[in-house]
Amino acid sequence: CKILRCNSEYVAATLNLRGSNRNAAYCNALRSYSHCTRKTARTCRGDLAYHSAVHGIEDLMIQNNCSKEGPTSPPRPRPPSPNHQGFESLDICNYEKSFLYKHGQPPSYQHCAAFGDPHIRTFHDDFHTCRVEGSWPLLDNDYLFVQATSSPVAKGSNATVTSKLTIIFKNMKECIDQKVYQAEIDNLPAAFEDGSVNGGERPGGSSLAIRERSPGRHVEIRAEYIGTTIAVRQAGRQLSFSIRAAEEVARAFTEEQDLQLCVGGCPRSQRISRSECCRGRVAAETARALCKEMLPVEDVYFQSCVFDVVTSGDANFTMAAHGALEDARVFLPNAEKLHIFQ
Repeated sequence: CKILRCNSEYVAATLNLRGSNRNAAYCNALRSYSHCTRKTARTCRGDLAYHSAVHGIEDLMIQNNCSKEGPTSPPRPRPPSPNHQGFESLDICNYEKSFLYKHGQPPSYQHCAAFGDPHIRTFHDDFHTCRVEGSWPLLDNDYLFVQATSSPVAKGSNATVTSKLTIIFKNMKECIDQKVYQAEIDNLPAAFEDGSVNGGERPGGSSLAIRERSPGRHVEIRAEYIGTTIAVRQAGRQLSFSIRAAEEVARAFTEEQDLQLCVGGCPRSQRISRSECCRGRVAAETARALCKEMLPVEDVYFQSCVFDVVTSGDANFTMAAHGALEDARVFLPNAEKLHIFQ
């Protein structure tokens, strides 16, 4: 059912109508819209969006005194394609463009991060500090699998840090071969496991690319074919992970894939209260002063920083929280959600 294409073509045709012939052009657009829906009638019979479009067109034609017969809007020009198969073949590996084309609006995005002890900011803006020793999935959906491995921050400590990250970009036949990225403490490569820096030989291979933002400290992976960007950082003796993913991609999983820290946060049994922070290797006031230099707003990033510095005795954890906040600043579609206060 291609009713969404009819909708977006109608929106495009009526977006900038002005001047004396506005009404005639509007009627042309409505007739085109009606013609488009008739072509989809067989495949869209059971689709609510189709039925509401058909009734909406009839109402608008009556309101604007449009006759059913007459000229229609010229078809929207399609981007040129070397193999003449239209938009789909040209830009199927650019998620943003193809979403805009299909739906007439840009996609929505979600943000998740894991940093420090580890602290998890979920796609739903919940915030947990976790114990989670061993390997846990941050993401497990149709497009991506991300696993974080944690180990104790210090001998005998309850707190853990991420010491290894494994990111699998699953095979997408039009765009990329399956690619695996692995990072460990003091080994943040600017290439996938097979030595490549993109998605391979397929036509959309360049829609997956990796680049080094700061040698050994910050790597960015852009996956345009799924509207996703990932940042991996090392600060002190810990790794951090941040992602901006298209909402449709973040939600593409089954009930069996229910354990994903980015989706549900840490299991209740694995959560640590940040108020426990005041028994540690560094005095809380010293930690607060160190964190305040990097994080002037006393939000959860600041609280996490204080917790980590107190627990570990390592001032480098100020950089971990600061890096996570900087990623959130870049990745969050809604700047008002940047700071979380608990």
